[in-house]
Amino acid sequence: MEKRRDVSNKLNETPSKNSMPRIHIHFKEILKYLTLAGILLSFDMFAQTYDGLDQLDGHKLQVYYSQGLGSSQRVNEIAIRCDSVYSFYESTINFNPTGVKLLILDPDDWTKFALTGAPYGVPHYKSDNTLVIASQNNGLWKSFLPPIDKLPQQLAEEISRIYVDKDGNPTMQPFFDLLAIHELGHAFHNQGELTMQRHWMTELFANIFLHTYIAEKEPILLPALTVFPQMVIAATDSEFQFTTLSDFEAKYDEIARRHPKNYGWYQSRLHSAAADIYNSGGGDVFAKLWRALEKHEDKLTDENLAVVLNTEVHQSVANVWLKWDDH
Repeated sequence: MEKRRDVSNKLNETPSKNSMPRIHIHFKEILKYLTLAGILLSFDMFAQTYDGLDQLDGHKLQVYYSQGLGSSQRVNEIAIRCDSVYSFYESTINFNPTGVKLLILDPDDWTKFALTGAPYGVPHYKSDNTLVIASQNNGLWKSFLPPIDKLPQQLAEEISRIYVDKDGNPTMQPFFDLLAIHELGHAFHNQGELTMQRHWMTELFANIFLHTYIAEKEPILLPALTVFPQMVIAATDSEFQFTTLSDFEAKYDEIARRHPKNYGWYQSRLHSAAADIYNSGGGDVFAKLWRALEKHEDKLTDENLAVVLNTEVHQSVANVWLKWDDH
């Protein structure tokens, strides 16, 4: 991969008249290699401190969590799973992000450390390499659970079996805990300097990242990952103001901040698409998507993007754009 070629080879290349914009990238890559070698010591003078949160050491992510969780087994399970994600994608795309932080927060700490305006329970990735997820069941998660008797019988039975806590009460936590991997996917494409092309591609990428890992390494968790999106789509498909990918592109921030259930519907559609993509193209699709987004640095037209996805990745990925409105 181009970003992993030997730096000395890059410096010895004869520059063309069009190569000047790449000099800045070469310099960043030199810094990256020096950092990995331990030669460059860096620190962020303006990094946020996490006073009041506990820290879990010994993992690839810097893990902080609300004190009320104590030494929660759940926190450790999420951290161990993220370690496994790092190992899996190191072998898949030969890349891992660095300096990523994971915050698992209760409602009080959410207001201090989460993205301003993000409703409690909405997992998200902050620009300072921080992944934020909720520590407990909450009203937003519960709002996605429809009356069971309004769903197809098989789906209702799966929901009742999969999404329950130890006391038998309904909870969406088995699904939302897995979204730490989705948010970690954003750290990968940000530090990998991929050109994501569209907001919907950014989210689809993270969902393919999540689904591929679960399918390949922890398939026992596939029901927890896939049934929730099926439920949301089945229960709310005609409920929302915004439903097209063009809406999602034009009003992404508004939908995410002001219409969290509508945003959840989009994510459910994209989760379902990620499952279809994996089932159609297998585990190689993600690596092909990574290479395509890395290769095409300029923003593509809708038509050209569809061609690239079809020819360089897989038809099922192109179909997310081409056939979105067919569902």
